[in-house]
Amino acid sequence: MPIVVSTKDCTALSDAELVEMADLCADRPPGFDIGFLSKEREAWVLVTQAREGNKLRGYSFCTLERIGGTPSLLLGVALVDRNAKSDQTLRCLLADQFRRSLLAFPDEDVLLGLRLMSPDGYRAFSGLQDVVPRPEHRPTGEERAWARRLAKRFGNEKGLDDRSFVLSQDANPVGGLDYVAAKATVPEDVPALFKPVKANRGQRLVAFGWAMAEDLAKGRLTK
Repeated sequence: MPIVVSTKDCTALSDAELVEMADLCADRPPGFDIGFLSKEREAWVLVTQAREGNKLRGYSFCTLERIGGTPSLLLGVALVDRNAKSDQTLRCLLADQFRRSLLAFPDEDVLLGLRLMSPDGYRAFSGLQDVVPRPEHRPTGEERAWARRLAKRFGNEKGLDDRSFVLSQDANPVGGLDYVAAKATVPEDVPALFKPVKANRGQRLVAFGWAMAEDLAKGRLTK
């Protein structure tokens, strides 16, 4: 059965849908419960849901905005059901959001920014350029500045170590991308970036990459 995605304003998200979303991780970390998701509904603009028939397989809260004039797609919270179709679900969620990025920012490169819990999350950057942080790359001053801008947008600029890009937060649960790959692999050096990240204590890796205008226009990023 195919994965079908839909996106709508967060204000149109019902309490029943929030319960369904919370049920996807009710018995495991990261513990996105209905109270937490209710706050995220107020904090973000759009919510994308992926369904297989009547079954919810994943969702993402996001916003399309300009940060200092730069077109940006920001994922506040995203969760993918841990099953054999998790890779497909992630691609479908991102495909819809990249499509909307193209409509909002035609002929412009778009920055994708999010908080990662594990190396598998780097699959969200497939096809993107200049992903930061990345193995064997020393971030520039401007790249560290971007990490601080994103941490501020995520509500915790003071919690960021702009050398390691690790974001620490006392609150629990903490937003980010919860995704475990079914088959896909990440470059072998990527896990080293997560050595200082204690995800079970609310730490996240702030990461970003660039979706180039031509790739967005040709739909190349989620194939």
